[in-house]
Amino acid sequence: MGMGTSTFVTRWINFLTMVLAMVVVTFGMWMSTRHDACTKSLTIPVLSIGAVIFLISIVGFLGAKKRSAILLWVYLIMLFFILVGILVFTVLVFIVTNNGSGHSVTGLRYKEYHLQDYSSWFLKELNNSRNWKRLRVCLVKTENCNNLSKKYKTLKQYKLAKLCPIESGCCRPPSECGYPAVNASYYDLSFHQVSPNHDCKRYKNSRAVKCYDCDSCKAGVAQYMKIEWRVVAIFNVVLFAGLSIIYFVGCCARRSAARSQSKH
Repeated sequence: MGMGTSTFVTRWINFLTMVLAMVVVTFGMWMSTRHDACTKSLTIPVLSIGAVIFLISIVGFLGAKKRSAILLWVYLIMLFFILVGILVFTVLVFIVTNNGSGHSVTGLRYKEYHLQDYSSWFLKELNNSRNWKRLRVCLVKTENCNNLSKKYKTLKQYKLAKLCPIESGCCRPPSECGYPAVNASYYDLSFHQVSPNHDCKRYKNSRAVKCYDCDSCKAGVAQYMKIEWRVVAIFNVVLFAGLSIIYFVGCCARRSAARSQSKH
């Protein structure tokens, strides 16, 4: 790749990523103004990502604009660590999300989830009382469980529904408990339970309790995180490929800048 082409491409790629970084930072600042504690908890990670992208982009942009071999070296080193970080994170995500899947139940269109099926990392994080307390608050605030009766007006609609993992695990008692459903948000707990599963006693019809303290709820969250993280991992593979190309272009720009400076 020629000197002019490589520096031009590097300069404009980093200009565009600087704009992207400013958008990310702006979004992070908007999140910090929200009253929802669950949303505000993501403020620092989002701002950090935006700041890192902006820092790397401005170093790459200035290095290409000034044709400075030193700045481009710094840019490539930073980009290299980002590539290594993405690779390590993606491999770990695939390892952590390798275990766990739903169990089909006769008469239900959705699956139920068992916490012990998931990786030891999920077990450790979700059984941590501090972590779960924070997640529990977010689950209650989303009102997903309390909105089920609005989504499914009749008991027949509810029984034919395809609930998501969190709705399946957190909004209802496990089917093995044997509690009859009165509607999408209420179960007849006077019915004698037929299972030794501790989740049967943990479930309450109360809007703030439901099955949020159940292992089945933690398993539903684990399944949700597994699905979301797999999407992130696939995105990271694409991102890694794109950044590798940018890294190659940056290497060409650095060599061109070094030759240009050596002639002077």
